[in-house]
Amino acid sequence: MKNSDRIITSRKDLPYAVRPLKLEAEGGCGVIGAACTIPIEGKYLLQSLVQMRNRGNGKGGGIAAVGLDPQQLGVSRDVLDEDYLVQIAYLDPEARKQVENEFISPFYHIDSWSKVDEIQDYKEAGLDVKPPEVYRYFCRVKKEALNSFAAEKGLEGLDKAALEDEFVYQNSYQLNVRYYSSLGEKKAFVLSHGKDMIVLKLVGYGDDVIRYYRLENFRAHIWIGHHRYPTKGRVWHPGGAHPFVGLHEALVHNGDFANYHSIVEYLAQRKIRPLFLTDTEVSVLLFDLLNRVYHYPLEYLIEAMAPTTERDFEMLPEEKKSIYRKIQSTHIHGSPDGPWFFIVARNEPETRHWQLLGITDTSMLRPQVFALQEGRVKIGVIASERQAINAMLDRLASDGKIPSRYADVYWNARGGSYTDGGAFVFTVSDGDFGKKLVCTDKFGREISTPPGQFHLERDLAPISLNASISLQLGDPRISSSPRSLYEYLLPIMKEAEYSYIAEVLEELKRFGSRDESSWRFAIDSLTLLYDRVYDTGSKKRASLLHMLSDTLNEMFSRVPLLVKGRQYCRVDWAYRSDLTAPTSPTQVLVADASNFPVDGDSSLARLVVDGYRQGWRRMILYNLHGHRFIGNGLGPNTNGLRIECYGDVGDYVASGIDGAELHIHGAGQDQAAQIMKSGRLIIHGDVGQAFMYAAKGGEVYVQGNAAGRPLINAVGRPKVVINGTCLDYLAESFMAGDPYNGGGFVIVNGLRPSFEGKFGSQESPYPGSNLFSLASGGAIFIRDPNRKVSSEQLNGGRLTDFTSMDWNLILPFLEENEKLFGISIKKDLLTVDNRVLDPSQVYRKIEPVSLQELS
Repeated sequence: MKNSDRIITSRKDLPYAVRPLKLEAEGGCGVIGAACTIPIEGKYLLQSLVQMRNRGNGKGGGIAAVGLDPQQLGVSRDVLDEDYLVQIAYLDPEARKQVENEFISPFYHIDSWSKVDEIQDYKEAGLDVKPPEVYRYFCRVKKEALNSFAAEKGLEGLDKAALEDEFVYQNSYQLNVRYYSSLGEKKAFVLSHGKDMIVLKLVGYGDDVIRYYRLENFRAHIWIGHHRYPTKGRVWHPGGAHPFVGLHEALVHNGDFANYHSIVEYLAQRKIRPLFLTDTEVSVLLFDLLNRVYHYPLEYLIEAMAPTTERDFEMLPEEKKSIYRKIQSTHIHGSPDGPWFFIVARNEPETRHWQLLGITDTSMLRPQVFALQEGRVKIGVIASERQAINAMLDRLASDGKIPSRYADVYWNARGGSYTDGGAFVFTVSDGDFGKKLVCTDKFGREISTPPGQFHLERDLAPISLNASISLQLGDPRISSSPRSLYEYLLPIMKEAEYSYIAEVLEELKRFGSRDESSWRFAIDSLTLLYDRVYDTGSKKRASLLHMLSDTLNEMFSRVPLLVKGRQYCRVDWAYRSDLTAPTSPTQVLVADASNFPVDGDSSLARLVVDGYRQGWRRMILYNLHGHRFIGNGLGPNTNGLRIECYGDVGDYVASGIDGAELHIHGAGQDQAAQIMKSGRLIIHGDVGQAFMYAAKGGEVYVQGNAAGRPLINAVGRPKVVINGTCLDYLAESFMAGDPYNGGGFVIVNGLRPSFEGKFGSQESPYPGSNLFSLASGGAIFIRDPNRKVSSEQLNGGRLTDFTSMDWNLILPFLEENEKLFGISIKKDLLTVDNRVLDPSQVYRKIEPVSLQELS
């Protein structure tokens, strides 16, 4: 009998308490994870979790940490590596001695134990339910207990480490049955029992966990955090909150399963019975089964949980298809089906590697963003939203832990795909000089940035400014327009050192302090340097963005507060109630978002609405950090309103606008421009999930990529240029009329900016399926000079020849695109392999197929 079968058989007599099942309807959790080459404190998760509170509901939050600091725990490195770290939550503190006498003392040598520190008064922490007291035990299984277990369960001869793992697993299971999962009073449960890993959770939010259990200064190499609670199965708090554990792994989850009962049955056939009856619990039990019992390589484990299907499967090499067929035939009824995204933190004791994994479902129905910053300290972050990633990086950078508040690269996973497998892994292990971090996709291919570029390490090499340089701003060839100055500065941005760039920025600040006209010139020049893609030489773009954003924020903050009679007037949280009507129609309101709530009645979005009603038609918003609903609620016919956003906008930016113009200097988040009626939206970066859902019109330009499901159910006259690509389901059920008679269309250029500041073609202009699926109007114009898009990617559309009539239709929009982003029609779009081609050789058209033709 195989060892895996022996382990499964050994569980046949484990007790099982059945509970009535209740389905919970709420979903949309906020999740984040980080892996770093240095241990980082729990406080660095706080702002990210706070900014995703809208994704929680206060009914369940939790964290997990892997790769802990032994000094903080009062143990040696050897103890931390070798001992199981069992953490038990005592809902009834009086039950502790009884639990220890039944499940700890008889079976374990205790090397160290302690009570986890906590805030004395949970109500002062804003919690409604008292969190459990938590005790942690560093322990090893007693030899006699292990021998007895092996004989009783038929596991003699099993590897000692595997035997100890299974003993700990089954002992915790029985403790949970006895003290938590029974139909009687719930008194205690095991939070975590793996090596070098802790889990803490309560009734509240994820950030509440960090505060309540005093984790602000607790250090670990890997963290994950979660808001809300599992959406399938009955929930008993705090045991029902995320994360859930297998053995050496903890998992948080955004989404829910359509086949929860099928997976429960799959696990039951292998003698695994969930006790908390949630989809998140069965997810990690499935992960533990495939990993620890079946010993699947990580690629095959991910394939079993998120199978590759349809066109993506056919695009795989034959060898992989053969293996994947076998995996799917064995595990397909146990693969989670539905909208889900997992973040897993795990320890691999045998290799002493720590890992952070992000795995997305094959339909990509839940948002996810990955990021990597490389330097002296290397960090990878995964979250539901990019703005949450930047919140974490910003605080780390402010404390000098990392050099920039921006990642070197951000990306989305394409679930179950042949391109990246829909999963990425950050592995922390021993290197030549401390810890190293390597990021790989599902197939083991490394994700990294090109060598030869370096961050500005502020703590090691602070910038010392020399004498003022001269930008010759009096020279009309330079100062005739911000664009002229931008062109003049491009060689400097490539060749100069960071110190020289800092002097340039100081010179611009000095110039901008002369008068309001000079201030606007400097702002527009800095904005071009911030927005545009160009060659930065040996300097990391992320560090330059950090320097530019600091300069912009400083210049915005110099605008006087609510001073009448000036062209630019600033307002902040303290003076929000003093805002009055502008003194002229062209006066510009500069709003500092720093202390405004990200949503709610007192949010920045409400200030924008109030300002508009008072007569403000020009607004600049800065220090944005996840503020949602910017541009919402303005009402009809808002032509003439222009809003510029600096920082990290939150979800739903520009949704529902009718005539307004918004410029996002950075990336957009999820649900941008939903039900947009008219106006303009310019996004100088990527945009998130469900972009322009049910939009009815307007012009939108996106410098980068759109994530999943853009322009679904769009109708009317939307006209959109996406310079990157989209993950999937672009313009599904597009109903935008006749593009030659005022109807809508989408242009996809399939470009990717290089680290040298050039735009080149992506591997595929559209890698997914369901392109223009079931559309009944409009058109897609896709830049595809190598004819990589195939009819197999369509569903209700067809590829047709691109004509001169099509070129005349889209050319004005590409010209505007060139003005906005500097993407040259001739050099970047029509030049292929160093040859300028005719537009008909570069672009292809996708049009709807009529219902009659489909039938």
